[in-house]
Amino acid sequence: MSKLIPAPWWSLFLLAFWLLLQNKISVGATLLGLILAVIIPLYTLRARDYRTTLHHPLLGVQYFFILLGDIIVSNFNIAAIILRPRKNIKPALIEYPLEISGSVPITILASTISLTPGTISAELGRDGRSILIHALNVEDPQATVQQIKQRYERRLKEIFQC
Repeated sequence: MSKLIPAPWWSLFLLAFWLLLQNKISVGATLLGLILAVIIPLYTLRARDYRTTLHHPLLGVQYFFILLGDIIVSNFNIAAIILRPRKNIKPALIEYPLEISGSVPITILASTISLTPGTISAELGRDGRSILIHALNVEDPQATVQQIKQRYERRLKEIFQC
């Protein structure tokens, strides 16, 4: 049974969340919820191999709210760029040197960069010590690197002690 449902609590949560999203409980919605509750944990099973410890979980909550605020502000900035009659954008490819280590913190940093509108993590360096970032509008690439280091990477270092 543990091979079919490797994370029963996760499956139960997914089923309950699915049913809460529905306007009414029906046989079809419940059946689809059960299928998803079995398939999603099976599909994400490999992600559990990357165990990590949050040394400062409250800083993780703070990180989440900082990221959420940055996403909102970036959405307005991108909208302003798009709505300007004269689009004066300066796209850039930036090689961002990593100070953090560990697959989970690096993944979170790369995801953070991609979640913020106007930037995307394009590639992790072969040596795992840099991320290639494409940014839509950059005045000073070095200032962008410093901003990411101060706002995100420094906090991730504290959260994961890496």
